[in-house]
Amino acid sequence: MPEFRTRYRVKAPLSAVVKFHEREDVLARLTPPPLQLDVLAREPLAEGSRLVFRLGLGPLGIIWEAIHQDVDLQHGFTDEQRRGPLQFWRHRHTFFPQSDGYTVIEEHITYAYRPGWRSLWTWLVFSPLGLHLLFTYRRWAIRRALEQT
Repeated sequence: MPEFRTRYRVKAPLSAVVKFHEREDVLARLTPPPLQLDVLAREPLAEGSRLVFRLGLGPLGIIWEAIHQDVDLQHGFTDEQRRGPLQFWRHRHTFFPQSDGYTVIEEHITYAYRPGWRSLWTWLVFSPLGLHLLFTYRRWAIRRALEQT
């Protein structure tokens, strides 16, 4: 099963990183253009909480439902796709507070594509290159949100 990992430091304490990930608009803030995101249902981040959204690329769009697991906001959380474009998606967010006021964010994704032509766009958006671009944007968006003075 393919995996993707990224790790970066943010000039913000753990409490600010946690607060950012609890925001209602966090996913919209982390979604780069040209992708469009509409949240359809959202529960506050907690064990078993649910998030349902529509992710669109031009005229194509899918409904994605994720369940949060292993929620320990001092260390991180996992979101796992229950319904969506991929056969499997598990995304672990891990936070490591640093003594210098920074926080290291590590993201680890395990995923699998669905077979067939109908999932062709997921092969593009969630390819290794697509994930690299997506998470480069996310890293920029998180730093921009948290490092503003």
